[in-house]
Amino acid sequence: MPQVKIIAKNFMDMVASLPAMKLDNLYENAFICEAILRSLPPLAKKFVLQMLYIEAPVAAKSMEEWVLSDGVSKYKVALDRLIQLRVFIETADRKRETTYRLNPTFQANLQKLLIYGEVLAREPMPSNITVRLPSLEDLEAYALDQWECFLLQLINSGQAEKPSNISSSVMKVFQKGLLSQRDKEAPRLTESGFQFLLMETNAQLWYIIREYISNSEERGVDPADLISFLLELSFHVTGELQWLFGDADLLLRFVCLFRGALFFIVLSGFLYFWEFISFLAYDIDTLTEEQRYAIKDLADLGLVKLQQGRKDSWFIPTKLATNLSMSLADSSSRKQGFVVVETNFRMYAYSSSRLHCEILRLFSRIEYQLPNLIVGAITKESLYNAFKNGITAEQIVTFLQQNAHPRVAERIPSVPENVTDQIRLWESDLNRVDITPAHFYDEFPSREVFEAACDYAREWNGLLWEDSKNMRLVVKADVHTHMREHLRRQK
Repeated sequence: MPQVKIIAKNFMDMVASLPAMKLDNLYENAFICEAILRSLPPLAKKFVLQMLYIEAPVAAKSMEEWVLSDGVSKYKVALDRLIQLRVFIETADRKRETTYRLNPTFQANLQKLLIYGEVLAREPMPSNITVRLPSLEDLEAYALDQWECFLLQLINSGQAEKPSNISSSVMKVFQKGLLSQRDKEAPRLTESGFQFLLMETNAQLWYIIREYISNSEERGVDPADLISFLLELSFHVTGELQWLFGDADLLLRFVCLFRGALFFIVLSGFLYFWEFISFLAYDIDTLTEEQRYAIKDLADLGLVKLQQGRKDSWFIPTKLATNLSMSLADSSSRKQGFVVVETNFRMYAYSSSRLHCEILRLFSRIEYQLPNLIVGAITKESLYNAFKNGITAEQIVTFLQQNAHPRVAERIPSVPENVTDQIRLWESDLNRVDITPAHFYDEFPSREVFEAACDYAREWNGLLWEDSKNMRLVVKADVHTHMREHLRRQK
């Protein structure tokens, strides 16, 4: 992922950033406890399960004996995550040695989970009520279209027409970080806004969700409640298996599940059929008032799809919502590449997306666009314009590498070295001269006054240049006022 000024944290970092009291209140929901457990590193899960029925604190020295010598680094990572999430509470015994115990609320809910089974966050609606549910392909296409429309409105925010498909609460997220607006002027992308467009979809989603949560208190919504609802969405059941004929338990031992189609297999003379229903719908009436407002904003982003029946209305989480529980480093959620860059700086993008065209236009010159092909060139002028907007050479190179077409992605390097080297060289051309506001002093009455002025400028870390022979010097502009007062005292 490009190294940008925007820090896109993962969802568990958002949870860990909550105050201790709100975090404890969050664990009163048994489903949240289950979701947190599923998100932990493997070694952290092992520690939780080992201490699930231990009421007394466990000494840190005893826990160190649970891992082998080569697992010390993983032990520290697991322990840090457990403490950050307040799953482990650090205490001290009478000998002032560090001990750990499970969060009592978290521990009680996990014990109930083992006794009574999995906790469902929300019951799906019966299939006889939810008619005309979209297929897996339709739902993925809807989420992609909504997200692209969302980004296109961000890119075209400077046009006279105001975006009409984005709610005011989501627009506030833009105004604070990605857009800037002066009096009687259309909004413009900030430096962070340009950088945001080159990030991966998961990283973009994390940034928007993080800012949306940060601004929730201004809308009168408790951030902990919003995190709880978003975490619930990310772990929603995305489908169910319907057996039309045969022994389901036996068949599960022999076959793998495939989505969106009807399959059959013959085992021991019996014919088995199974069908996977792509997605399940959830009743909007089960949501609180705050959650209903949030679900409309999430629909604008493509995280959920809203549908209306004759009497009931429901929402369906999309792949973007379920990706909230995934790591940013998970390569399985990355899109297939589409860009081919040649050694002559020509660029071919095999895409029909208008969004792809607009993003490539940020750092290249688009020459023409066919129904499924964008042809352009990386030029010095187009890159200078990108650098002016705050986009760095490394971000451009990383974007081209991450979005390389499958035909060239397997090559090493996927982008020609002469192109990447030249992009970095053109950026370094702009950084050769560093302009610093300064003031020039000459015609000193004596060498003693000149040398005293140089020493004074050095004390303020403001001396940029000095000429001892001709008694001339240059100091930074922010030191000029102090220097002027010093020279007056010398007179």
